[in-house]
Amino acid sequence: MFAPQLAAFPDSRAIDGYGEADSLADMARVVLAEADAQGATRFDLFGHSMGGRVALEVVRLAPDRVRRLALSSTGAHPTKEGEPAKREALRQIGYDQGFTALVDSWLPPMVAEANRTRPELYEPMRQMSLDAGQDMFDRHIRALVGRPDVADLLPRIACPTLVMTGELDGWAPPAQHREIAAAIPNSELVIVPGAGHMLPLEEPEAVNAAIASWLSQPASD
Repeated sequence: MFAPQLAAFPDSRAIDGYGEADSLADMARVVLAEADAQGATRFDLFGHSMGGRVALEVVRLAPDRVRRLALSSTGAHPTKEGEPAKREALRQIGYDQGFTALVDSWLPPMVAEANRTRPELYEPMRQMSLDAGQDMFDRHIRALVGRPDVADLLPRIACPTLVMTGELDGWAPPAQHREIAAAIPNSELVIVPGAGHMLPLEEPEAVNAAIASWLSQPASD
């Protein structure tokens, strides 16, 4: 997912899958443990999609360790009415029809329509999703459905914060990110033209430019 960013920022590290964690708080602890393993007392934190919600839990658990925060293609709203049932119905596709059917139902809306016809872009994303497997999907659904309320957290975020999404992201749309940016005091909003939810892969040059600008901001003390 982050191959273009890892190439552009070689000192960066990616968290892959969060192990067996099935709550956002436990996923945040995985991030902090990885930072400890890298000897990173303080760090800049970029969270995409569910990873954005994990990043917020890292800030909740260890606010003094996050120098800069980036929230990409994500959300800050609590669980919506009917959402658990919709997520459960999607998860059940994997058991009733096989995990390939689940991925082929879930992935297309995540990608801008024009990018779905680019095999060099879409097929690696599809394979990445297939490789993750049903067990990981189930853990991530449990984490998302059980997510905590962050309304009181956003106004307390003091570090420079990038809030970014794709213009065509129907899953985490621009309006949602405008609300997030408005709630965080020291934030910048970036809407990337032509991109869907898989923003880091769909428009890597725009994402990398936004990251470079974000990293140039003076870090919080």
